Amino acid sequence: MIRIGIGGWNFAEWRGVFYPDGLPQRRELEYASTHLTSIEVNATYYGSQKPATFRKWHDQTPEDFVFAVKGPRFATNRRVLAEGGDSVTRFLNSGVTELRAKLGPINWQLAESKTFDPEDFAAFLALLPASHDGLTLRHAIEARHASFASDEAAALCRDRNIAIIRAGDSKFPEIDATTADFSYLRLMGTTDIPTGYSDADLDRWADTARGIAGDRDLYLYVISGEKPRNPAAAMALIKRLTS
Repeated sequence: MIRIGIGGWNFAEWRGVFYPDGLPQRRELEYASTHLTSIEVNATYYGSQKPATFRKWHDQTPEDFVFAVKGPRFATNRRVLAEGGDSVTRFLNSGVTELRAKLGPINWQLAESKTFDPEDFAAFLALLPASHDGLTLRHAIEARHASFASDEAAALCRDRNIAIIRAGDSKFPEIDATTADFSYLRLMGTTDIPTGYSDADLDRWADTARGIAGDRDLYLYVISGEKPRNPAAAMALIKRLTS
């Protein structure tokens, strides 16, 4: 299964471009979820959400829709990752499992300045449980420093079935390592053309997505870049990968 989407859904510049004129803001998630197959939630990176909020997101989206959620910055934006255990636990107990089967991977985004320390990184990975509240969890690490592009970092993730997120068209290192039974790709290079990417680039990323997925699930999000164009790029990729 290849799931494709965008980051968040509440963005003023999508109104009248992606969202039809006159669509109430309260229905934007419902609309987005019928045109995309997944959304990466960024709000959870900045602060806690209520269990009722996760339940509402669950109920407003189609049965086969999936959310990726970002783990809190309080767990990852620290000098010693191994000390983030309390933040990880609070997040998992915040109600995120109210998404039930619609809970996709959890993106643990590291700071750009965070370098690879094998002992500290291994200790952080050990804080990420394989299940919670009866749900199997999928964890992914978004490492933004080139020191993580190493066989040792990949092996530590592989031992725990944790994906290393691949960043495409960005200033961050593009770490191409298969370390889990799923893959996670973030594309960050859209430009101000109607489809975000040229036809050639869309074809290239569609081919890349097929190759990455293979016999495993792939979660692909069009993030950053020329943000107003990201929904169009995501839908163009969906069309290429489902036609």
